[in-house]
Amino acid sequence: MHLLILCILSSTGIFVVFKSIERFGIPSFPIIVINYFIASILGFIINPGYVSFSGIMEMEWLPISIIIGILFIIMFFIIAFSSRKAGISITTVASKMSVIFPIIFSLLIDPSDQLNLIKTGAIVCTLGGVALTIYKPRKGIIGLAVIYIPLILFVGMGVVDSLVKFAQHKFVNDADTALFSAVLFLNAFLSGVIVLLFYPKYYRSFLRLKVWGWGLLLGGVNFGSIFFLVRALNYVSPAGNRMDSSVIFGINNVGIVGLSVLLGLWVFRERLLPLNWLGIILSAMALILFTLG
Repeated sequence: MHLLILCILSSTGIFVVFKSIERFGIPSFPIIVINYFIASILGFIINPGYVSFSGIMEMEWLPISIIIGILFIIMFFIIAFSSRKAGISITTVASKMSVIFPIIFSLLIDPSDQLNLIKTGAIVCTLGGVALTIYKPRKGIIGLAVIYIPLILFVGMGVVDSLVKFAQHKFVNDADTALFSAVLFLNAFLSGVIVLLFYPKYYRSFLRLKVWGWGLLLGGVNFGSIFFLVRALNYVSPAGNRMDSSVIFGINNVGIVGLSVLLGLWVFRERLLPLNWLGIILSAMALILFTLG
């Protein structure tokens, strides 16, 4: 359970950082690039064994880590944009309720995880919860962005989480978790550097100490969100028991949604409509049902 708590705190920290840099008027792009550099270094430092380039190239999970790394930086840009336009509460719910994707994926690839009536009801509640939570009665381009960007985030993060589950299930054991995370973040960093080449206006931002400070903070919580999640999925109790992946994803995401919504309301003074509250309640019910199922 301690691994899930650390994952919840780390993942919530990502949304808080994005909302904070928006309030301080700091550009998100250089912070995102720096964050992946820091996260990659943390992974290589924590990895217990010797690492060689040739050894990494022989890893079975290398191709999928490249795909996840590229998707990571794309999703981070969308999270940053959605946090500014839709708010931290809606952004968090849209991204974390994508839990239905890895849960359904787990049901398909893991024979011990079976679909039942409770989990079916949870999936239905999830879809309704996302639709109501991201609802905003706005018009024009900005209004469309508030609706469609969280939807894109919902699908995109679902694909990313499913790929992480697939990598953990097929290739990544507990000893390789730090190395896998490090290479994954390194691929995201290299993708960001390539994109950066086309945006020279951000070059001077990398000379600002404040940008590096936020990048360091984001990199730390970002690394923790993946590292602790994979470790939780791999964890086997002293009694030899392993928690179902659907339960892990459920507890993790309900914790992130709940904590992020509270922070959005209390710290950032965000306002939600009655329909948004109904969506959040449905989302919480869905995740609780997942843990019970």
